[in-house]
Amino acid sequence: CQQNVADSEKIKGFLAQMGFSFTEDEEEADFILFNTCAVRGHAENRVFGNVGALKDLKRRHPSLIISLCGCMMEEKQASEHIKQKFPFVNLVFGTHVLHRFPELLWTALTASRRVFERGDEQEDARIVEGLPIHRDGTTRAWLTVMYGCDNFCSYCIVPYVRGRERSREPEAILDEFRSIVADGYKDITLLGQNVNSYGKKLERPINFSQLLRMLDAVDGDYRLRFMTSHPKDATHELIDTMAEGRHICHHLHLPVQAGSNRILKEMNRGYTREKYLALVEYARKKIPDLSLTTDIIVGFPGETYEEFRETVSLVREVGFTSLFTFIYSPREGTRAARLPDPVPYEEKARWLQELCAEQEKISAERCAKEVGKTYRVLVEKQNEKDGLLCGRTDGNVIVLFEGSKELIGNFAEVKITAARNWILRGELIQ
Repeated sequence: CQQNVADSEKIKGFLAQMGFSFTEDEEEADFILFNTCAVRGHAENRVFGNVGALKDLKRRHPSLIISLCGCMMEEKQASEHIKQKFPFVNLVFGTHVLHRFPELLWTALTASRRVFERGDEQEDARIVEGLPIHRDGTTRAWLTVMYGCDNFCSYCIVPYVRGRERSREPEAILDEFRSIVADGYKDITLLGQNVNSYGKKLERPINFSQLLRMLDAVDGDYRLRFMTSHPKDATHELIDTMAEGRHICHHLHLPVQAGSNRILKEMNRGYTREKYLALVEYARKKIPDLSLTTDIIVGFPGETYEEFRETVSLVREVGFTSLFTFIYSPREGTRAARLPDPVPYEEKARWLQELCAEQEKISAERCAKEVGKTYRVLVEKQNEKDGLLCGRTDGNVIVLFEGSKELIGNFAEVKITAARNWILRGELIQ
């Protein structure tokens, strides 16, 4: 989750100001923190497993502070589970009190008690500006423009752990954006649970398209992206803004989740298959080189195989650049978790394999058409295994090619020479 990445950078900013340095060696660590995700059950199970593995380390290093934060810790049952089953954990705090992290850590260090803190209604409504940030890397940067969600999709726990929608003031966003550009970051992603809802509740309302135009006007050599964009709120104005922008990437992540109208209604998504396809048609007309990616949930409660096949047919009709696919995971407290779910997990797993096989064909066909074209690639790193440079196109497609590591962090012109499903191979144009 990119929002968790952005939150982690703020926590690292606090830690750096407090005099901490960072290490990957748990044996030398004085403080270990897990920033947790609550979107799927698998992520939560991994947290419990990883925390449990630290029990012996804590026994050998009693002064070690172990902490958990993030969305999962805003769930009362998860926080209580940590309190009861993992007595060696010192500090637990939720997303809404992140700005109080130094105070909470100080309490955990100086008081002879464990600290557990979750947000309340007053905390949920706050936006605290001016928090320190310790960004990871020097090429890509994350910029949160809003918090929370008001959509209440029937399967999603996010509104319960991230709270209602709150938008940052555009002036604060613009100031941070200018500093990111000045610091030399070349790929900047605007973040929000639903960026298309940005600005609705501000005292001086401004929509997301207007914010994009404001940021796009900032001079510099950079790319501007955003996520996540909800289809029910994606407008022609947004597409037009992307098409006309100087820096805005021709990449749209537009989660469809399912191809069946009945399932979309059960999910409370607020749009139909037909509306989604009409929006895609308009976007492709205005931005012919658009790279379109999406999220899909397989095996929503009550979904039949015939309804799943409607999702496959939509994927085939749209021709996505790539998919982010998940088997439905029940989240306690959501409406979908109370629905009958007769299809066994093993069957859902077979459906997922079928969907992925279809997308692999689409990706292979799409990538094959890229051979011979030249793209401006932002070089991000050098692979340790083969020494190849790794970068991304404007459409967020990975390209591998030979070149000097001095190119890392810069743009390079690369001609595509071969395709491997969703990864392209190329050669540097001198």
